Amino acid sequence: QVHLVESGGGSVQAGGSLRLSCATSGYTSSSYCMGWFRQAPGKEREGVARIDRENGNTYYTDSVKGRFTISQDNAKNTLYLQMNSLKPEDTAMYYCASRRRFGGVCDLAVDSYDYWGQGTQVTVSS
Repeated sequence: QVHLVESGGGSVQAGGSLRLSCATSGYTSSSYCMGWFRQAPGKEREGVARIDRENGNTYYTDSVKGRFTISQDNAKNTLYLQMNSLKPEDTAMYYCASRRRFGGVCDLAVDSYDYWGQGTQVTVSS
C-alpha cells in the first residue's frame, strides 16, 4: 500500500516561493506515476504536474509552466514541487498522488490516480 504525506504549504505574498514535499512509502517497483494536484474552494481538483518515477519524465499544466518544477529524490522517497512566482490564483489545497503505470505514459487525470495524501494548504496574497 502506497502512503503519501505532504508538507511545506503556507502563506506567501504574490511573487514569492514555496517548496512542497511529499514523503512516500510502500512502492513495490519504479513503475509509478507521481503527481501534484490542487483544489481551490468551489472548484474541481486539477492536475498541476506529474513525473514518471522510473524515467523522470515530467509534464506541467499550462498555467504553471515556467514557474513550478516537479522533482523526486528516490533515495529519500520524496516528491517535491518547487513553486516560484506564485500568484493569488495558485491558492488551493495541494495534494500529491500516485498510481501504477502499466506501460504507456503518465497522465494528469485526477480519476486515474489511486493513492492520495491528505493535502497541504497554499495561500497566496496579493
